[in-house]
Amino acid sequence: MKKIFKINADCANCANEMESVANDTEGVKNAVVNFMTLKMTVEFEDGADFKAVMKNVRERCRKIDDECEIFL
Repeated sequence: MKKIFKINADCANCANEMESVANDTEGVKNAVVNFMTLKMTVEFEDGADFKAVMKNVRERCRKIDDECEIFL
């Protein structure tokens, strides 16, 4: 399953870090962040609870910078 989420990132570096964090999160098969459109596309592992996975991704991304946000 793939889903697209609107994000807030102050700079391209933060967006790249958000992408890395998402890709390192259990339940995420692949994540791509587009800084120009401020969107994150996430493909989830089969059987993963996408809401729980994205809650974890969101919490981890907030540690990068207080301004980093994923709108669920």
